[in-house]
Amino acid sequence: MTAIESGGSLRWPGLTAGRLIKRYKRFLADVLLDDGRTITAHCPNSGSMLGCSQPGRPVYLSRHSSPARKYPYTWEMIQMPGSLVGINTLVPNRLVAASIREGLVPELEGYDEVRAEVKYGTNSRIDLLLTGVDKPCFVEIKNCTLVENNTAFFPDAVTARGLKHLRELQHEIHDGNRAVMFFMIQRMDALRFKPAFDIDPAYSAELLRAVEAGVEILCYDTKIDFQSIRLRAPVAVNLDPGR
Repeated sequence: MTAIESGGSLRWPGLTAGRLIKRYKRFLADVLLDDGRTITAHCPNSGSMLGCSQPGRPVYLSRHSSPARKYPYTWEMIQMPGSLVGINTLVPNRLVAASIREGLVPELEGYDEVRAEVKYGTNSRIDLLLTGVDKPCFVEIKNCTLVENNTAFFPDAVTARGLKHLRELQHEIHDGNRAVMFFMIQRMDALRFKPAFDIDPAYSAELLRAVEAGVEILCYDTKIDFQSIRLRAPVAVNLDPGR
């Protein structure tokens, strides 16, 4: 990860431009750099990347100098018609945590401590555990990059792991704790958020059950440029199964 927290944002230390040739084996991408070289970059995203991995599109990479790395370049962003899109799934957890600590998420203000990757549930780790008030708050963070007709959708592929997280958040509600499902949209062209009922009906139905049980949904979009990324504003959530 190359970004550094600064004032609730993550700042890129410098990006190299190119065009995507292809993404393959989930974690690799071949890129034609603007200087004419073809390189293989690490793709820090295990999802389907539906709608944001088209060959030929401009992409932007960070470079790491560690001799231990097999692939010095990491794919960070792709330029889509409506927006730059951040594809690095390590970004949301760090950005949301930094923003909460800076008091930039009003719905999650007032907690004294923000801890990451805390064990809970059945062999799981919660993305963020907020403590210091009458009851702890368990925050699960999901990266959202699929946008169609100004609507952001999650997930972009069937996710058994995400389904497990929703059920464990409901257990926390049952135990008297607060639980939040935080969807972070790593792009700037979404006006609303919906579960992707047609892609993963089981996850989407479980999300509705989680909300009925008391799990809160927060959804924020981001401001992305070639210098940094930060949370921008809440996005409306629509849980209607119809498109």
